[in-house]
Amino acid sequence: MRTRTTRQGSVAAALLLALCAPTAVAAPVDSAVESADASSAESAGAALVARRAALAAASRGGGAAGLDFRACPAVEDLPSRVRCATLRVPLDYARPDGPQISLTVSRAAATGAGGAARQGALVQNPGGPGASGMYFPLVADLPGWERIAAAYDFVGYAPRGVGRSAPLSCTDPAARPRGPVQEPVHPSPAYKAERLAQARAYANGCARRAGAALPYYTTLNNARDLHVLRAALGEERLTLMGASYGTYLGAVYATLYPGHVRRMVLDSAVDPDPRRVWYRNNLDQARGFEGRWHDFRAWVARHHGTYGLGTTPAAVQAAYERVRDAVARTPAGGNVGTGELRAAFLQAAYYDDVWPDRAAALAAFLRGDPSLLAAQAAPDPASAAEAENATAVYTAVLCNDAPWPADWATWDRDNTELARTAPFETWANAFLNLPCASWPVRARQAPVAVGSQPERLPRTLVVAAERDGATPYPGALELQRRLGAGSSLVTETGAGSHGVVGGRNDCVDRHVERYLLTGATPGWRVTCTPHPEPAPVSLDDGAAGARRALLPPVV
Repeated sequence: MRTRTTRQGSVAAALLLALCAPTAVAAPVDSAVESADASSAESAGAALVARRAALAAASRGGGAAGLDFRACPAVEDLPSRVRCATLRVPLDYARPDGPQISLTVSRAAATGAGGAARQGALVQNPGGPGASGMYFPLVADLPGWERIAAAYDFVGYAPRGVGRSAPLSCTDPAARPRGPVQEPVHPSPAYKAERLAQARAYANGCARRAGAALPYYTTLNNARDLHVLRAALGEERLTLMGASYGTYLGAVYATLYPGHVRRMVLDSAVDPDPRRVWYRNNLDQARGFEGRWHDFRAWVARHHGTYGLGTTPAAVQAAYERVRDAVARTPAGGNVGTGELRAAFLQAAYYDDVWPDRAAALAAFLRGDPSLLAAQAAPDPASAAEAENATAVYTAVLCNDAPWPADWATWDRDNTELARTAPFETWANAFLNLPCASWPVRARQAPVAVGSQPERLPRTLVVAAERDGATPYPGALELQRRLGAGSSLVTETGAGSHGVVGGRNDCVDRHVERYLLTGATPGWRVTCTPHPEPAPVSLDDGAAGARRALLPPVV
């Protein structure tokens, strides 16, 4: 789902069935969903590869792991205390000895501070799909993580397709339009037809550049890769911190491998109901973003004395629309049009710590200074390849994961209706995921029935913000229900920043630390009061640099 937005700019969301364009890559299965025989073969293959990885880990001394951790390549830009390795896994688990791909892994060993006993590896997935967790070992140095870092190795990895892990690409980053992008407020039939053609071209580009590998970028294979990584780390059971899409990955893993779950922190939960994966989840997301967009405007209105943008959310909306009309005529900085403007302010629907910056940029623009807006919203050419890779993985996983509507009339009807009450992000979300309507892979996965495993899971911890727009709160309730009686839900009431764990809310972080260190959960459902709203400061105010050290943004 549109868990693909980062603070640098990209976005995503979706779920429907598609089979329009002629397939440019041989699909391994002829049916619309994975056959029972193929699924059984893949499960057997994953079990075999995991056993081999466990034996390799044991031969290296168990806790030392079966991975050969060495100095990280310079391209990872990680300090010397972080070590890196590669994990070989099959492209297709039905052929465990067939073509292999390499996944990059990073690790910071448990510090043992204060005499803490090592509890194993804490593996993190930051979401997306399409995000890399290679940075995760750096979190061990952030304030508040000392006790967890004393007991756990912090392990990050780049899932298949991401970064240097068998990287997936659908277009040449150098050939992507550099902006400005101008998006109409109300897309016309002609504009919609143009975007539909672009989506088909993008889908065909994925098939052309990925070839026969394209069908194997799926959540099921991500879960199998995680199973092998667990074994290669010398761990009998997995301790996972998953955020956003990472919660869905964790839930699928728990369903496939319940006997190999130790502890799971699932932060900002995706709704795992197979009926909502992924198309309906993204319709829900557009509604959630609309509510969070209102929260931002209400905050700006409360600080009219600082920003002068209006004393009501409607007045702030009018100010935003004046800026939007202006950049439609004359792009800010030459490359910030209405598309870049919307993407920059979508970040305000994800993370409230950007609210002061975005409000200051609007205010400065309307006073005649476009430089702040240009600085915040302009695409970064240096990150073009990374953004293209992330979008490609996001698209492939979501399109492969589930059936999508192939009929444009369905998309048009649903999103036209939704845009009447949630105009802020509806059409951008729809167009982002539209390649799934003509995805050139015949065999779609059947979404996993999360919670259908026969055995009871150990205690798990779900964390959610009540007003999260990217992963709306009902998804956390559904995930907890499916994980069963051992699952605990910690809710940050009245808050909506995406990614609750790691520096915003002390109450939430105490529950997470206690759970990871002892396995104890706080009860079926508990609440934490919201973290403080950001202070209304301008970019050149010294107070702007005094923000708390946060876990890097989940996507």
